[in-house]
Amino acid sequence: MPKVNLEERIEMSIARSKPNVFLRKDFDRFGGYDQVGRALRSVMLKGLLVKAGYGIYVKAKKSSLTGNPIPVVPLIQVGLEALSKMGIDADIGTSAKDYRSGKSTQLPVVSVVNVGKSRITRKIGFAGKQIRYEK
Repeated sequence: MPKVNLEERIEMSIARSKPNVFLRKDFDRFGGYDQVGRALRSVMLKGLLVKAGYGIYVKAKKSSLTGNPIPVVPLIQVGLEALSKMGIDADIGTSAKDYRSGKSTQLPVVSVVNVGKSRITRKIGFAGKQIRYEK
């Protein structure tokens, strides 16, 4: 039976996993920090992952318009899942809550995440769009 290299092990792990958002520490079990970093870069070049911030990776699919890899989930969901994995209790912003409940007819344009009393400054985004935080 042929040996499976680190890159292939990470690809198989991504394909089998239910979550769409990964932190760098999720791949620590595969090897050393530098080895995992090189393997993640090559997986990103293949288009299976996109980077959404420092140590935050998202499953990717090919864009039907450009052919470039894009996240499989919306940016607001990427932010919520990543913050949840970091141990921060986050929810959608008040404008999005008002729109979903029917209190407002204005569609929120910017992805806003309510982080409560947490002090977070991490930039989470993709292709020039970033999540904003509200308290």
